[in-house]
Parts: sequence; structure tokens; C-alpha cells
Amino acid sequence: MAAPGPTIQIPRWIQLVGLPVVAVLAYLLASTLGHALFLFLAGAVIAFLLNPLVRNLERLRIRRGFAVAIVFVGFAAVVILGLVVVTTVVVDQTGRAADRIDAYVTEEDGRTGLTGAEEDVDRLQGWLDRRGIHVEVRERVNDWIDSLGAGEISGYSQDVFTFARGAAISIVVLLFSIVLIVVIAIYMLLDMPRLEGVIDRRFPPAGGPPLTLRIERALAGYVRGQILLSTIIGTSAGVGMWILGVTGLVPGAERYALLFGVWTAMIEVIPYIGPWLSAVPPTIYALVVDPIWGAFWVAGLFVFIYQIEGHVVVPNVMANALRLHPLLVIFGLLAGGELYGLPGVLLALPTMAAGRAVWDFFKERVEFEQWQEGDQLPLPLDVEAEQRPPPRAVSGG
Repeated sequence: MAAPGPTIQIPRWIQLVGLPVVAVLAYLLASTLGHALFLFLAGAVIAFLLNPLVRNLERLRIRRGFAVAIVFVGFAAVVILGLVVVTTVVVDQTGRAADRIDAYVTEEDGRTGLTGAEEDVDRLQGWLDRRGIHVEVRERVNDWIDSLGAGEISGYSQDVFTFARGAAISIVVLLFSIVLIVVIAIYMLLDMPRLEGVIDRRFPPAGGPPLTLRIERALAGYVRGQILLSTIIGTSAGVGMWILGVTGLVPGAERYALLFGVWTAMIEVIPYIGPWLSAVPPTIYALVVDPIWGAFWVAGLFVFIYQIEGHVVVPNVMANALRLHPLLVIFGLLAGGELYGLPGVLLALPTMAAGRAVWDFFKERVEFEQWQEGDQLPLPLDVEAEQRPPPRAVSGG
């Protein structure tokens, strides 16, 4: 068995004074340099994720510089291909959904002279009347629908696409940050052997994996768990919506099952908030096509999916990836959002996974001086002697 590595002992006075000061300074530094820290953390996460691929290429006698170039070109190709596929699906399915909604509120049935929306409103009004609920829904909704011109829904859809184009243009502003992240990751990958050597010389592995390898494994485990989780939940949502559409419980849902599944899988990467956001588009669609029962079936589907997720999938898939207390995870997400918004939230969990690996490495080498019961700090105190009353004189017998 290998000898243990060097141990760092933390005296009690540092525990009492030094650690709180370091925590405050770290908070001030993170608040002041939040953008720079985010860029370096993002670059470090990418570098540690891609380093195993570079190492495997080096074993094929490929120089590290060429190996880094090959890995980054492949990584960029995969990301671009994924974005193109997702964008194509989303744009196509969104256009079809907009056309369906347009027809739902504007096209009249030749037999009844009513639009699909008016027929559903009549059904809702009849359902309320039969149960003695005196709410005049028909007149208000029909007046609002009549106020919409035949082209106004299309105009709203066009406004949505215009907004999307504006958002896409605003993303160009982030290109500078993306380029910096890529550059940081490339430099880290090129210098990774030197970094590993410095760390291993200062903190020998002591029979276990080195620190950098632990970080790589923690990040790879998190990514594998997140991909598997998104795939399971997205597939479940897509198949569930397809079944609701085929059975007629939510008319037309089978046409957009792929869109809802892709949306659910993508939004699942946002912890805690993602599951709620993923159910919003399917619920809105169900309210449009069948306001009475459609939303009920969609809500039931997503409640069932996320019950299975919370009690079966997440404990078995993500527990080994993070190994962190839920309260600590929530704090990390809030801190990431406070520092850098949504990108900070997305970066929080992989950063915490890597941080857990660092902690596991150093807790074997850091020893805190114990506080014994009754221990007191050597504080110089000037205490006056207690004043006692003079003894009474004893009279002689």
C-alpha cells in the first residue's frame, strides 16, 4: 500500500478567523469578477471534459497540438449539427402549430358555421350551465374571437418569428465570450500535462487517482447522467403526447410530439425549474384544441412523468454523479444565477461536481486541529480580585 501523501494541518485560530475571512474575500472576488470567473470556469469544464479524448489520441502517437485541434473541430461539428437539427425541427413544428391555431380560431365549419374555438366554447358553456355554474363564458370569448381578423393570428405568429430573429441577432453579442471560452479551453488543454505534473508533485496521488483525473471523472459522470436523464424524460414526454394525440384525448398532439419531446429534453438541463417550464407549451396547446379535457390529460401526463423522474430516474441516475445534499445543490444554483443569470445556473452543477471531486481529494490530506471540550482561546484578561467582606473580629472569652 502506498504511503499517504503530505498532510496539511489547519490550526484552530485559522479555523476561527482565517476561514471566514477567506469566505468573505471569495464572495467579494466572485461578485466583482463574475464575468471573468464564468469564462474561466466554462473553459475549464470544457477542457476537463475533452482532455480524455486528447489523451486517447496521444496514445495513437498524435502530437498533443494536433490532437487538441482534432477534438475541438469534432466537438464544434457535433454542436453545430445538433443546433441545426434542433432548429430545423423547432421551426418546422412551430410553423405547423401556428397554422393550426390560425385555422382553429378563424376557419368556420361549413355545416355549423362555427369555428373550432367557438364550438369548444359552446361545449364549455354547456358544461357550466348543466352544473349550475352561472358564468357567461360564451359571449366574452366569442366577442374576443370575433374581434380577431382572419390575418391577425398570422400577424401574431409573424411577430413571434420577428422576436425570435431579434433574439438570434442578440446572440451574436455573446460570440466574443464564446470565443474567449474556446481560447481558454484550448490553452488549458495544451498545458494540461504541465498542470497535472505540478499538482502531482505538490500533492501526490498516494495510491489513488490524481486530482485532475478525479475532476475528469466527476464531470464525465455528470454529463453522462444529464444526457441519460434528458433522453429518458424527453422520450417519455414525446411518446406520451403521441399517445394522447393518437387516442384523441388531445387532438393533433401526435403531429407535434417530436417538438414537445425535444423541448422537454432540452429544458431538462435546467435543474428544478426545467420540469415546470417543459410542461408549459404542451399545456397551452391542449388549452387551445380542447380547453375542457385536453389540459387535464397533459397535466396528468407530466405529473406522472416527473413523479417517476423524482422517485426513480433522478435518484438512480444523478445520485452518483453529484453526491451532494439537495440543499447544497439549491444554494449552488441560486449562487450561479445571482452571479451570471441562466448561464450561471447551467454551469453551477458541473462546477459543484468538480468541486466535490476536489474536496474528496483534499479531505484526505487536510487535518483540522480538534476542538476539545473545555478548550478556551488564550485571551489576556485583567480581572480584579473579588472583593470579600473583612472577617469579623472574634472577641475573647
